[in-house]
Parts: sequence; structure tokens; C-alpha cells
Amino acid sequence: MTEYYIGLSIGANSSIESGVAVLEDNGKLSYVDKLFSMNDIVFFFDNFPSIKNSIILVSLPWDNAMLNGKWRVLSKPYQRIHENQNFLNRDNWMQRFSQRGSDYFSKLASNNIDVKRFEIYLTRQKLNLYSNYKERSPADCKYFQSTLKLNYGFNNLPSNMIPAAQLEAIAGALLAKEYKLGNTKKIFNYNGLDVINKL
Repeated sequence: MTEYYIGLSIGANSSIESGVAVLEDNGKLSYVDKLFSMNDIVFFFDNFPSIKNSIILVSLPWDNAMLNGKWRVLSKPYQRIHENQNFLNRDNWMQRFSQRGSDYFSKLASNNIDVKRFEIYLTRQKLNLYSNYKERSPADCKYFQSTLKLNYGFNNLPSNMIPAAQLEAIAGALLAKEYKLGNTKKIFNYNGLDVINKL
């Protein structure tokens, strides 16, 4: 029976696109698409015929809700897990990740569907897909797409650039396959689901 590895790069809100990619166990990339609202995401998974034979990896979306201020915007991705009790995290400006979709993915997991989470930038580093360009810039996306073609044999990717969210979803699908092969480890837990990365 064919197994499927599904990567979902979920946007922080419905105005930021989400990407989904389906990788078959023979290495063929059978589906890549863009989604926007949570209703689109729920519709995709509720209507995917082989959901029971799939491993699903969902990215951790950035939490864009914060106070105004350039220093907060720039500092947020570099915050460590909050450990200092003397430094209060008022208004959640240090919260790196959004809760978007967490309830739905926990519900999928409770129905015996294999769902894990991943952090896209750590995954890109481990899969040798990380560039020195600004994240999601045209140069970064071009590097990302070219590396997927050269290193992973996805020759059916178009020559023109596909959206960053779809490229990130492909990385999630690749990580799902590594998980099946036992080449991953848990790095932390987020809202009841394990966040994994390649060894």
C-alpha cells in the first residue's frame, strides 16, 4: 500500500499563504498547492483519501501579533524559550509561534493520524536547503528550488519560481519521509504535538 508524506507550511494568518505538498513513498512529488484560510486546510485534510496511510508534518507559524516597535519585530525570532522569571513577557511579544490550527491538528492526532510539527528554518539547515540570502527573498527562493531539484531529484518542479510556502511544504514532506526512516529526533513539544527535526 502506498504511503504518503504530507508537508504543510502554515501561514501566520489567512492573508499569508500556506503551502501543501504530498510526496509518495517512491519519491515522486504528486501534489503541490497553495491554501489560505483554515477552512481550506481543513477541507484538504478532510477530503484527502489516504489520510490514514500518511505522515503529516505541519510547520510552526510565526506569531505576528505583537506591540509596535521595530526592535520587537527584529528581536522576536531570536528569543529563547522564556526562562527568566524576573523578566515578564507582557503582551506576548516574545511568543515566537502562533496557535493557528493547533486544535485541528491535535484532533487529527487523537484520531490515530500521524501528525508532527516542524520548524522550517531548522529543517532547512538539516536538509542542506538553507541559503545565506534573506528568508523568502527571490534569491533565497531560487536557491531553495534549485537545491530541491539538484539534491532531491524533483525534476518536475517548474523552471519559474514557485511560492516560498510551497517550497517549505516540500521540505516538510521530505522531513516526514526521514521520520518514517527513523532519521529524526524530537526537539520539543508544542501544544501537545512533537516538534521534530532530522538527526
